[in-house]
Amino acid sequence: MTFIKVCGLDDLWEGEMENFIVNGHEILLVCAGERVVRAFQGVCPHQDIPLSEGKFDGEKIICRAHLWQFDACTGKGINPDDCALAEYPVKIEGDDVYVKTEGVQALFAHS
Repeated sequence: MTFIKVCGLDDLWEGEMENFIVNGHEILLVCAGERVVRAFQGVCPHQDIPLSEGKFDGEKIICRAHLWQFDACTGKGINPDDCALAEYPVKIEGDDVYVKTEGVQALFAHS
């Protein structure tokens, strides 16, 4: 499977996050800096809450339900620190953002 165009860079500004469905995967794109885009699973590993309903402060993705926090560059859990978000490969070509979903599955944590 190849990379699939998800959006343009103009659709995702620095400090923003946006939810997309790509090949049946709910994916959260975050823009942590100019042309720095990461793609993570779009649901919190705690209780399957859409992360797009939470907050993104430019460094952390914060779930609205129980305030779980994740590093926006790595997907690693901050609070709690024993969980993580699955990350999807991202490629930027020109002004377009592409994501590859093959081989990536959402991660789930303790409750």
